Amino acid sequence: MAGLTDTEWRRIESPFGQPSDELLFGRLGETQLVFLPRHGRGHRLGPSGINYRANIDALKRAGCTDIISVSACGSFREELPPGCFVIVDQFIDRTFAREKSFFGNGMVAHVSMADPVCPRLGDALEAAATESDIFHVRGGTYLTMEGPQFSTRAESFLYRDWGCSVIGMTNMPEAKLAREAEICYATVAMVTDFDCWHDDHAHVDVEAVLKVLHDNAEKAQKLVAATAPKLAGRRAVCAAGCDRALEVAMITAPESREPDVIANLDAVAGRVLR
Repeated sequence: MAGLTDTEWRRIESPFGQPSDELLFGRLGETQLVFLPRHGRGHRLGPSGINYRANIDALKRAGCTDIISVSACGSFREELPPGCFVIVDQFIDRTFAREKSFFGNGMVAHVSMADPVCPRLGDALEAAATESDIFHVRGGTYLTMEGPQFSTRAESFLYRDWGCSVIGMTNMPEAKLAREAEICYATVAMVTDFDCWHDDHAHVDVEAVLKVLHDNAEKAQKLVAATAPKLAGRRAVCAAGCDRALEVAMITAPESREPDVIANLDAVAGRVLR
């Protein structure tokens, strides 16, 4: 990305397995950024093959306090055409083949997901998109499907009836894990197609998606570059409580916690467990 300096790829080890790739560390002005290619460089990993737990754990170990997820998606709304950026505020999780929590037997925790997106990050993204003259919409529901196939027409109409705005394959359980790791999280969904509900548009295919993706790439970098300085002066605590999500989530009594499980949570939940 233009303007990114002092760049270095680093491998971050995680007790939850291998992250998708090495992490790219760099600086944009006075702001330190870390980039993790979700599918790995060269797009080696399918949506169900991504180790979401290792990715979030690695970002936590790298010192990340805010995550901006930039993702391709399909649209369920005429007013959200290809090229539109949607700063979503809600999710529906329809995945079924992924590890969705850092916690489980031996250390149980239940975090709130009522408001899964950090409003501070949403505000910063909205302001940056406006300043950068990027066509965007604030608010909307992102439905995460398992994939890797695209929707059937019946599914597409069903999700429209549910009131969903966009559909993708990657933002769950990513958002849930970010909340468990007490990292502020927001998604920018870049619309590439109208899924398959729209009779006036061709059905979604990879060639069409890639064309719009390439058109969106420059805008996405522009958006991140404009957003990063707005996040540099964050307050000590998140007003929405994203960075304190575990304080009322732990339920397993201290004497009943499994040491091996606790050891794996040193980065994700170490602040609370200590």
